[in-house]
Amino acid sequence: MKILITGGHGQLGQDVSQRLGIKHNVISCSSKELDISSQEAVDGAITTHHPEVIINCAAYTAVDNCEEDTELALQVNAKGPENLARSMEARGGRLIHISTDYVFDGNKQIPEGYTEDDAVAPLSEYGRSKLCGEQAVTEISSNHLILRTAWLYGWGGKNFLKTMLRLALADPTRELKVVNDQYGSLTWTTTLARQIETVLTWELQGIVHATAEGSSTWYQGACYFLDAMNIPHNLVPCSTSEYPTPAHRPTNSILENKRLKQAGLSVFNSWQQDIDAFTHLYREDLLLEAKVP
Repeated sequence: MKILITGGHGQLGQDVSQRLGIKHNVISCSSKELDISSQEAVDGAITTHHPEVIINCAAYTAVDNCEEDTELALQVNAKGPENLARSMEARGGRLIHISTDYVFDGNKQIPEGYTEDDAVAPLSEYGRSKLCGEQAVTEISSNHLILRTAWLYGWGGKNFLKTMLRLALADPTRELKVVNDQYGSLTWTTTLARQIETVLTWELQGIVHATAEGSSTWYQGACYFLDAMNIPHNLVPCSTSEYPTPAHRPTNSILENKRLKQAGLSVFNSWQQDIDAFTHLYREDLLLEAKVP
C-alpha cells in the first residue's frame, strides 16, 4: 500500500513512518516539506505521489500559543485537514486524521472516560481548531478515520516525560510542582503507531478513540516514569490553580476506546505497562539526551 504521512518528522509521525515502512511504501513529509494549510501544496504532493492513504500527523500543538496564534492554529489544525480531505476525496483515497482529547470540556465524572458518542465542547483555541478539523474531514471525506488520542510521549521529539527527566536530573533535590487534578492516559506513540497499522486495512469509518488503558494525573504519571527510570526526584503535587496557563485545559482528558474494543481491534496496554516498556527500551538514550547541555 502506498501511504503519505504528513507531519512525518514529528513525535508520532516518526513512529508511524517507521512502523508502516516495514510492509508498505511510505512517503514521509515533514511540515516544512508539505504545508498542509496550502491546498496547492497538498494537491501537488498527492499528484506527485498518488497515495492510497494519507495519515495526517501534522498539527500545531503548542496549546498555550494557540490562544494568541489563533489564525495559525486554524490554518494548520482546521484548514489543513480540510485540504487533505478535499484532495483525497477527489482522487478516491482514504484519510486517517489524528485528533485530540481537547475537543471535550473535561467535566465528566472522573474516572469515567469520554466515548465517541459524547458531546464535544472544547475549552481552548487549540481544542476549537482541532474540532474544526474533525468537522471538515467528516463533511468532505466519504472514506476517513479520525483517531482521537491524548498525552503522547515517545522517543522522537519533546514531551512531558522528557521534560520531567531533564529537570530531575538537573537537580534531584529541587522541589518541582506538578499538576495533580487533571486526569488522562499517557499514551506511547509506538503503541499508537501499532494501532494505526491495525486499523489501516479495516473498513472502520468515523471517529475512534485511541489512548492507553487506565488513567493518572500528570503528577502520578511523572512519578511513575521517574521511578521506572530509577531517577531521584522531589516532585510535589499541586492544583491547576497553582499552575495557571493561558489555555484552559480539561480536568478529565480520559478517553474510552469504545469503538476499537467493540470491533476487537484495540492493541493498547495499560499506561504503566507502556511506560515500563518505554523506559526499558530507551533508558540509556533518554539519559544521554537529557544530559546534553
